[in-house]
Amino acid sequence: MTLSKSDPVPRMRAEDRRELVLEAATAVFGERGYFGATTDGIAKAAGVSQPYVVRMFGTKEALFLAVLERALDRLMSTFRGVVADNPDADPETLPKLIGQAYGELLADRGLLLSLMHAFVLGTDPVIGKAARTGFREVYDFLRGEARFTADEANEFLASGMLINTLIGLRMADEIDDPRVRDLILCAAPTKSDVLVDLARELPA
Repeated sequence: MTLSKSDPVPRMRAEDRRELVLEAATAVFGERGYFGATTDGIAKAAGVSQPYVVRMFGTKEALFLAVLERALDRLMSTFRGVVADNPDADPETLPKLIGQAYGELLADRGLLLSLMHAFVLGTDPVIGKAARTGFREVYDFLRGEARFTADEANEFLASGMLINTLIGLRMADEIDDPRVRDLILCAAPTKSDVLVDLARELPA
């Protein structure tokens, strides 16, 4: 149906506008970190006013906590979806499937890096506590629902952190260096092309 000039323009639902702000905030926090990001910058990225962002979330801290919760929810729903879709996967196959699912999240640079920013704020009494709770939830999932051994959980978390670090460093910008190429291939042998594409798509 085509709207005429006299027809009212449909308004975005409150939950959709909230998701729009959270998506923009995830990208901005991911790039600039908690202290570098501002509610004004997030509002501009979302295409809304800064007072609207403040009205919706109250403080930058509350907005960052909402971004952290959203990122963890997406991470855990992705992992749990793998377990649900592969109920008969053997103990050797399931870690690979979950690792592949994690690789699919690489395209959302802001999501992974906003998690990393939260993880280094351990001394913050509010954000640090929320980040520790989220990290523990990931570990509990790996050891419980996913049936990882302690060594498998350790390897999975270490590999994920290395990949996140490479993304944060924009290491793929130096892909012409043979040492960097080797590092990326070792860290993400099946997703190295994703890391390179991310570097090419992002502004300098």
